[in-house]
Amino acid sequence: MPVPVISVEQMREWECATWATGQTEGEVITRVGEALAQRAMAMTQAGEMILLLAGKGHNGDDVRAMQPHLVHRDVRLVEVGEPAAATAELAAALQLRPALVVDGLFGIGLNRPLAGPWVELIERLNEARLRVLAVDIPSGLDAETGRPMPVSIRATVTMTVGAPKLGFFAEGAVEYVGKIEVLSDVGLIECPIQSDRQWTVPEDFTQFPPPRPPASHKGTFGHAAIVAGSVGYHGASVLAARGAQRARPGLVTLFPQQETYGPVASQLQAVMVHPWDGEADFSNFTAALFGPGLAAATLTESVRLSCQRLWMTASIPVVVDASALEWLPPGETIPFIRVMTPHPGEAARLLKCSTADVQRDRMNTLRALSKRYGNCWVVLKGQHTLVGRATGNMYVNSSGNAGLAQGGTGDLLAGFMVGWLAQPTLQSDPLQALRYAVWEHGRAADRLSGRRENWIVEELAEELGHAESSNADRV
Repeated sequence: MPVPVISVEQMREWECATWATGQTEGEVITRVGEALAQRAMAMTQAGEMILLLAGKGHNGDDVRAMQPHLVHRDVRLVEVGEPAAATAELAAALQLRPALVVDGLFGIGLNRPLAGPWVELIERLNEARLRVLAVDIPSGLDAETGRPMPVSIRATVTMTVGAPKLGFFAEGAVEYVGKIEVLSDVGLIECPIQSDRQWTVPEDFTQFPPPRPPASHKGTFGHAAIVAGSVGYHGASVLAARGAQRARPGLVTLFPQQETYGPVASQLQAVMVHPWDGEADFSNFTAALFGPGLAAATLTESVRLSCQRLWMTASIPVVVDASALEWLPPGETIPFIRVMTPHPGEAARLLKCSTADVQRDRMNTLRALSKRYGNCWVVLKGQHTLVGRATGNMYVNSSGNAGLAQGGTGDLLAGFMVGWLAQPTLQSDPLQALRYAVWEHGRAADRLSGRRENWIVEELAEELGHAESSNADRV
C-alpha cells in the first residue's frame, strides 16, 4: 500500500483510528520490538554487544520488547528515566564500545527543548561515534521541523513506525536520521492519511518491469539515442550507454563528439556509436538523452540547438541531464514526456538561487522547476532523491547511500532512465519507469556497500538489476 510522508498530528490520528478497532498498544509494541530486534541482529554479529537505551515513554517500551529476540548477543539495557542518574551506567557501557546502540529515549512527541542533563547525555553518546539504531526518530530531533532541540542523537539507521515523518526531510535532518527504514507491518490499520508526498517501498515495483512477451524482438523494446561525451568527459557517455543497456531497450545508439569517437567506441560492443556530425535524424528513435559529458569548451553549437529543438517539438520522451540542463528554454506545458535530472547545484543555477535555498525546501524546488519548464518530470538528485512534477504526488526515494557521491553515478542513472523510457510499452506510465530507475540505482549502491565500501562506478554499472531475476525474466 502507499506509504505517505506524514506529520506528528497525522500519526496520532492513525494510532487513534487503530485503537478504535480494538487493537492494543501493547500488541503493536510487541511487534515493533520484534522487528527492531531483527534489524539489530542484522547489524551485528554473534557475541557482539548491543546497548539498549530505554526512556520512560513508548519508545522505551519498544526497546524493552526487543530483549527476548536478541539471541547470541551481549545485551545491556540502561534505563534512562532521569539522565543524571543514568550517566555513570551509560559511561561505563560506552567504555565497552558496543557494536550497536539502540536509541529509545524520546519519540516524536518531544515538543520542547531538552534540559541540560539530557543535552550532556546525548552529546556524550554522539562523541563516542558508535553505530546507532534509532527507534521511530533520533532522540532530541523535532519530528515536524527536523531541527535538534537543541541536540539530537546522530543515528546510523532510523526505523520509524508506520510512515516517515515530515521533519526527516528538512534541511540538515539527514545528518541525524541517517538511513530511514519504515516499520509497516506492526499491527496498525491501513494508513487513512492522504498525502501528496509518498515514500518509495520495494512493493511499489512488484509488477515492474513487466514480463517480456515470448514473441518479442528488438523493435518491441525501442531504440534509445544518447547524445553525450566531449573532450575530457568521454567516460560519461560510456557510463550513460551502459546504464541504458541495463534497462534492455532493443537498441542503443550513442552520439559522442567527433574527437572522442575513438576512445568511446573502443569501450562498447552492442551499443552503436556514431560521431556527432552536426545533424542527427531522431525519427527512428523512441527516446533521447542529452547531457552526460557535454561540458567541453569545444562543444559544437549544433548539439545545443538539437537538444532545444527536440525538447520543444519531439513526440518521443526526452531526458536532459548535466550541462545540457542550462540549454533548456522555460515555457508552456509540452504534451510529451520530458524529464530533467538536476543535482542541487544545477537546480540552484536554473532557479537563480543558492544551493542552500534548494536544500532548505527540496520539495518546493522540484515544483518550481517543473512549473518553469513546462510541467516536465523532475528527478531532483541527492539524499532521498525526489521524483515528481508541478502537480500531483511527489515520491521520495528510499534507497542509496553516500557511496553514490562520486563522479559518473549521475551519468549512469540518466542512461538507465532513458533505457526504460525508450520502451514503448512503458511510456504510458513514465513516472513508474523513472521511480524504478532511481530506486534500483540506489538499491544497487546499497548492495555494493554491503559487500565493500570502496566500490567504483564501473561496478555500479555491473550491479544494476543484478540482485535477483526481475519480473522481466519471468515467462
